[in-house]
Amino acid sequence: MIEPKDLSKDELYALLTDAAKNWLAHDGLWFQAVEQKCGMDTAIELDGKAWEKFTQIEATRIMRRLSIQTGGGIPALIQALKFRLYSFLNKQTVVESSDKHCIFRMESCRVQDARKRKNLPDFPCKSVGILEYTHFAKTIDPRIVTKCITCPPDPHPEEYYCCWEFRIK
Repeated sequence: MIEPKDLSKDELYALLTDAAKNWLAHDGLWFQAVEQKCGMDTAIELDGKAWEKFTQIEATRIMRRLSIQTGGGIPALIQALKFRLYSFLNKQTVVESSDKHCIFRMESCRVQDARKRKNLPDFPCKSVGILEYTHFAKTIDPRIVTKCITCPPDPHPEEYYCCWEFRIK
């Protein structure tokens, strides 16, 4: 029997990527089930409530794992963003940064890419994204203010789906 401790670094990374895919598949299936039973507006409302809590749990666990102290500012946020489950599935980039602010882009998104392949419109994730990124950033450092530059259903360039600005107030 193979145990996780017997796996190589590459095999563990692949296992982590698979776990992230499973997590996202579950999230999508949960959303679709709520949407079918209660409608899109209710599904988005409940999704936002779940993401608001989940993102705080995720940030706290990342901070603990990487020994990031609360109040670490923009550098701590940038570090933590690299360890979100999304980072194993989506191409994300910090395109501008200083000690007081950064601009973060989601250049590929597994959910949006799948919809694009099926010729479906972008999933309207902005309202949930605002909750998600705001609470993730505030868990890292309560001084961080999050601003959505663009996120579906907003129009966006081909190079990315969403773009966020984080600033220390």
